[in-house]
Amino acid sequence: MKLLKSTLFVCGTALALCACGDSSSNATTATEAESTVVTDSTTEGSESTPVSTPSTPSTPTIPQEDSEPEVSEPVDVSEISGDPVITFDNSTTTIENDNGCVSEKEKVVTIYCAGNYQLTGKSSDNQVIVNAGSTDKVYLYLNELQLASATDAPLYVQNAEKVFLMLVDGTKNSLEDAATRTQSYAKANGTNDTTNATVYAKDDLTIKGSGDLTVIGNYNNGIQCSNDLRIRDLPGITVTAKNHAIKGKGSVTIKGGYFTLTATNGDGIKSDEGEDENTITENKGIVVITGGEFEINAGDDGIQAFNYIFIADSTSIPLINVTSKGKGIVTDNRIYINGGITNITSADDGLHSNLNIYINGGLTTISAGDDGIHADSTLRIADGSVNITKAVEGIEAFYIRAEGGMTATVASDDAWNAAGGSADANSQSGSQWGGRGGPGGMASSSKGYIIISGGYHYLYAAGNDIDVLDANGTATMSGGVLLLEIGTSNGGGMMFAPGQGGNQSSQGGNSSGSCSTNMAGGLIDTDSGFSITGGVLLGFGSRTEEYPKCSATSYTAGTAYGTSNAAFKPSTSGSMIVYGGDVGSVAQVDVSDMTEITLPNGMTYYEK
Repeated sequence: MKLLKSTLFVCGTALALCACGDSSSNATTATEAESTVVTDSTTEGSESTPVSTPSTPSTPTIPQEDSEPEVSEPVDVSEISGDPVITFDNSTTTIENDNGCVSEKEKVVTIYCAGNYQLTGKSSDNQVIVNAGSTDKVYLYLNELQLASATDAPLYVQNAEKVFLMLVDGTKNSLEDAATRTQSYAKANGTNDTTNATVYAKDDLTIKGSGDLTVIGNYNNGIQCSNDLRIRDLPGITVTAKNHAIKGKGSVTIKGGYFTLTATNGDGIKSDEGEDENTITENKGIVVITGGEFEINAGDDGIQAFNYIFIADSTSIPLINVTSKGKGIVTDNRIYINGGITNITSADDGLHSNLNIYINGGLTTISAGDDGIHADSTLRIADGSVNITKAVEGIEAFYIRAEGGMTATVASDDAWNAAGGSADANSQSGSQWGGRGGPGGMASSSKGYIIISGGYHYLYAAGNDIDVLDANGTATMSGGVLLLEIGTSNGGGMMFAPGQGGNQSSQGGNSSGSCSTNMAGGLIDTDSGFSITGGVLLGFGSRTEEYPKCSATSYTAGTAYGTSNAAFKPSTSGSMIVYGGDVGSVAQVDVSDMTEITLPNGMTYYEK
């Protein structure tokens, strides 16, 4: 089942073809936020457009691990010959090579000193406690260990500088806790502590090796660390927990492994330091994934962090599958997608940030019960591939900045919706989230801005009272390719074919040339204007509120339309094509000698 290396070779080729983003040249710290608003005096129209000013952040400041001596690979007990061996045999516990730092009393084995300790055997009611010095590093070698506790957590790290769980190569290990707690432990500050997980560590915890570990959390969480939790090498980790599967309060950093995580009521992976105080501490409250294969099934959110979530390629490519009853990947502050292959199926939003989301690489596929991608402030797409196959609002943010990459969005409401910011142009960010305004494309009390300068972007929406591209402020385009398509729908009873002047008038519409506009929205709907100075715009539908150029051209699904340099085959049939930028006219096109650009959803754009 462990096919990571061969699988990643294929995936790496796919990512190379997708031109994943640079993760170093534009690196900035995670504390930078795109919330500063200035006025661009060059924007046409009655309203100036706020634009965000900081340099492009592609990578946060990732914490570096200490230069501690590495245990040699592979992880094998032969390398610790002569160190203590603790063997469990149900009611009997034996200690070999006793170094004077191990005690056993009433089914509890306590380790007091730094060093290497091998744990092996089977017991349905025992506990291991590490209570070493604050500068001690303790290495626990799990070698065919099956350990459960009938009253508590089977493994409790009470005190140490760091503890390492070394999963001996080729072994299968399991830990299971009790469903209730009766024991409490005195803390240094005089308060009491209760073990809150099957593996419960109060200090730094690192899991290494290529053995297997199954964790069953009957009480609350599966694996929990109060400080920094790191997982390296290629362990096989299966966690089934009543609440969160894996939680590192300070941080969770995963470089490799095979993970099957089931969080019945909570999150698959979680880091929340700073959440209670609503204060960011550098490199705390973060989840960093740079390798591994993940199957996450969460009763709440798939991956959740307070500060930021960072997904990137390293010597391998992360493969992440999330199924969640809440949000897929969510943070209070920032999400960075710099690599990986991520598939999200969520009942709520797919990607969600209360501040900013940066997509700089990777292949991301989302099927969401609400928004595909939602950022309260800025969504910045610089590279990578995003395929939103199902959503209500496909992409929603105060700022939508499309600078590169490829996206395909299918939505039952707006495909892209820029909304949520204050109607005051001097506001600092999207602090007055309000979504769309009234029905039928009416002006909103909030503001939002779309800025397109690069990349290939396909937007599709079908349903009642929908817009394909909607901005509660302005939308501007200076480069890239923008393909819009509105599906067959009555649009709340407001479909406008060319020449139906009576309907236009009744909806406050007007006619420009051979195409009709209306107040019902449709392909393009902004509160303060759409402008285009470059790039390729092709839109297919039967209604729109505004457009740069338009042709009353009947089009057929599967037939290419555009010019000899830019063409697209819509999936539906209709009677109106909106165009602009580098496209000066539209007609049916022979694409046999044009270059095919495959979009994330498999559709094809043609160019020369």
